[in-house]
Amino acid sequence: MQPLHVLVVEDDAMISTVLAEMLTEMGHAVDGIESTEATAIAAAHRLKPQLMIVDVGLLEGSGVAAMEVILRAGPQPHVFMSGDISRVKALRPGAVTLQKPFRELDLYRAIRRAVGAETVW
Repeated sequence: MQPLHVLVVEDDAMISTVLAEMLTEMGHAVDGIESTEATAIAAAHRLKPQLMIVDVGLLEGSGVAAMEVILRAGPQPHVFMSGDISRVKALRPGAVTLQKPFRELDLYRAIRRAVGAETVW
């Protein structure tokens, strides 16, 4: 897999730090970490990442709502992560998801699925 420029959207500092380290160890560049719906939307438009990894539930807003806005501008490979992915699967059956907690292999597989097929809602 080619190295990607990644935007992480996660409101838990510990999780975002560990995720960023995992991505870096996999050879990807973490171009930003955002923690709210509004900042995720702004960063996606500004940074134009090749991949976004987005927590479903944010303290300020929703990762799902942020992706709905971002996808209006065009396709954006992304992975939704959550402690309970059943909610995402019910709302977005075709979405690439990652159940927390996850291992590096789970992350790798989710990234492959996300960049291998553009998700359209």
